Amino acid sequence: MSDLLGINHLTLSTTDLDRLVAYYTELLGATLAFERAATSSHPRIAAVDVGGNDHLLIVETAEAPTTDPDPLGNAGWGLRVGTYARLSAVRESILGAGWPVGQIETLPAQWTMTARDPDGRPVDVRAHRPVPPDSTSRRPADPGGSSR
Repeated sequence: MSDLLGINHLTLSTTDLDRLVAYYTELLGATLAFERAATSSHPRIAAVDVGGNDHLLIVETAEAPTTDPDPLGNAGWGLRVGTYARLSAVRESILGAGWPVGQIETLPAQWTMTARDPDGRPVDVRAHRPVPPDSTSRRPADPGGSSR
């Protein structure tokens, strides 16, 4: 049995800590866990709780972060919400704030969309599709049909 319990944190760099923290808290629903001011030996940081004891550690730097997709052409990391309805609401919130976000796509076990945070970094936001309790195939249900 593994002693691992999950991901503790993922570190993101930014030239504007306040703007990036606001994006993840106000639009995606994360909560600010703590913030530390810059010192002579350490940069300014904030930890954002994204649920399940997982955090984004955001570090303010002078250099802009890389915004390239991963080798598969995807964001390379993602956040999870509970339902398709919540995923749709998050998408509308991002669009309403003027930030870029793709269409919601249907994958075999989840729905996904790729947004771009204020630094232009891609982030996948996903909702797992429910598995019917009496399913013998273990294939997730698609309550709205496969067009979602």
